[in-house]
Amino acid sequence: MARFIFITGGVVSSLGKGLASAALGALLQARGYTVRLRKLDPYLNVDPGTMSPFEHGEVFVTDDGAETDLDLGHYERFTGVAARSTDSISSGRVYSNVLEKERRGDYLGKTIQVIPHVTNEIKDFIRIGEDEVDFMLCEIGGTVGDIEGLPFFEAIRQFSQEKPRGECVLMHLTLLPYIKASGELKTKPTQHSVKELRSIGLAPDILVCRSEGPIPVKEREKLALFCNVRPDSVIAAQDLKSIYEAPLAYHREGMDQAVLDAFGIAPAPKPNLTRWEDVVDRIHNTDGEVRVAIVGKYTQLEDAYKSIAEALTHGGMANRVKVKIEWIDAEVFETEDVAPHLERLNAILVPGGFGERGTEGKIKAAQFAREKKIPYLGICLGMQMAVIEAARNMAHIGDAASEEFSEGVDPSNFTPVVYHLKEWVQGNAKVTRAKDDDKGGTMRLGSYDAVLTEGSHVADAYGTTNIEERHRHRYEVDIKFREQLEKNGLTFSGMSPDGRLPEIVEVKDHPWYIGVQFHPELKSKPFAPHPLFADFVRAAKEQSRLV
Repeated sequence: MARFIFITGGVVSSLGKGLASAALGALLQARGYTVRLRKLDPYLNVDPGTMSPFEHGEVFVTDDGAETDLDLGHYERFTGVAARSTDSISSGRVYSNVLEKERRGDYLGKTIQVIPHVTNEIKDFIRIGEDEVDFMLCEIGGTVGDIEGLPFFEAIRQFSQEKPRGECVLMHLTLLPYIKASGELKTKPTQHSVKELRSIGLAPDILVCRSEGPIPVKEREKLALFCNVRPDSVIAAQDLKSIYEAPLAYHREGMDQAVLDAFGIAPAPKPNLTRWEDVVDRIHNTDGEVRVAIVGKYTQLEDAYKSIAEALTHGGMANRVKVKIEWIDAEVFETEDVAPHLERLNAILVPGGFGERGTEGKIKAAQFAREKKIPYLGICLGMQMAVIEAARNMAHIGDAASEEFSEGVDPSNFTPVVYHLKEWVQGNAKVTRAKDDDKGGTMRLGSYDAVLTEGSHVADAYGTTNIEERHRHRYEVDIKFREQLEKNGLTFSGMSPDGRLPEIVEVKDHPWYIGVQFHPELKSKPFAPHPLFADFVRAAKEQSRLV
């Protein structure tokens, strides 16, 4: 039966609760324990699938097809434990479930209230799979004091009371601001945050305090006294050069030991931190630098491409190079020449996205990479843009376009080489979709198999011809153009097992030019870089020697 660790935040948002949770999970693993991490989000969206990346960053997709918060990406990257649909829930999903039960009559005519019905739904979610692991880490989104988070805080209060004593621990993450004029690290915001927690019946066992530098002994003692925690349970979370330093940094601060002490686990197993020592060594001891352009439409918010940025870092680790990312807005290329922006770079990546804005710029980036023999990786929409570019400029289909951007356009004025996905096989069932279906949860989502062509670039990169990758898309390259495109040099080197859905394309006479319909970045980890990203960075490293 699992022990539960609840992670909450206070003072301000974006302090790094997800990273702290992931690092703690990695440290518990290093001591030989099994873990699972969960995210409870107070927003009213059912899931982040229909939210703009500018609102919430990237959407992380699980193997079983759930669209979840980007923090689940941190959980997977640090622990290697594949997330499930049961590892992410929002207020929207909770209320939806409660109302569905009410409509079915499950509550036998009772008045539906936040307590007990909503809080019971949250507790039922927390309990899922509790007998599978040693520790269940549950991060509560938002900040204590947010009105929408109150049902979640009440639920974990009830849950902790219902469990036997010593089976639940609360870790609270706060900010210690440094006032430069007075030269002081201020503890008062943390004190008020803990006071807010205590007013709703929760008391932290461990304080994790974000700060620019070390926390002096005097301030630690003050925090321990006024927040009612042990001095050795006040953990400093200092700014780091890389997020992958977090497990070792938190271990030096004693976070994992403080957690085990709070559970009364003694003697504690000694940690094996070899994996993280190797990761940090690969980050700091590099042999050169490669510059990779990410040509996208959400480049103003780097969290919109969080997994891609991290996967490139992992590819750099595999090749002992530092990857420097150049963020380029694709719309720039619709009015400016691409050459001044891209010719000095070692590789070009065009990521996924939705909507027409910036697509012509992405097509120009794909064309430049193909013609100038620069390594290119197109992901999801990036693959589709590469196919449209090849159709126009290699196969001479001058009006090639995507059906996604054809609303209001005379059908006689374009040839849709990319069209809306009408049907596919999921497990043993056939899934069908219409173009005008609701947007939420109606894409091809989750993990699907693909078969690669022997001797292709991708087969060499993967080291196998059978792969399984995660998808998130509503449009697909039309297979009827395959023969025409392949005659002109664009090879379909990866297909769905039934041979109906294109998964990968590549240019034969090119050092490294690959487009994939899936999202390989979602499965990359610092200690196990995704083979496509590792090979992409390798190609970029070779390109850097030619420049």
